[in-house]
Amino acid sequence: MSLPKEYEDLPGTVVFDFDRARLGYHLNMFCMSLMKPENRAAFKSNERAYLDKWPMTEEQKQSVLKRDWNGMLALGGNIYFTSKIAATDGLSFQQIAAIMTGSTQEQYAQMMLKGGRPPEGNRSKSEWKNRG
Repeated sequence: MSLPKEYEDLPGTVVFDFDRARLGYHLNMFCMSLMKPENRAAFKSNERAYLDKWPMTEEQKQSVLKRDWNGMLALGGNIYFTSKIAATDGLSFQQIAAIMTGSTQEQYAQMMLKGGRPPEGNRSKSEWKNRG
């Protein structure tokens, strides 16, 4: 069991740390398997059967099947590994980032061109509570 972490209260942020790396090891290894064309083809022909070859939790498998990008990260997925699924689906990194933020690709691109998310409301929840 891990100790509480100060960064766990960052709104909209999942930090990939040691505990998440351990939790998501098999999920991330599945994602990396998609670097090989024959594995991508096997996955696309029967996603569930391919996923069942990996000792992931059912929740992790469902997050992949539903393409729940934020869910994959919460379940130990690393964004650079999970992007292999997106590439298999023909999606760009920018497209999945837009999905993850609840915006369109154009809205996401404009936000990033303007400097990204504003800091207000996107910092540590405890930091904002203590500003009273």
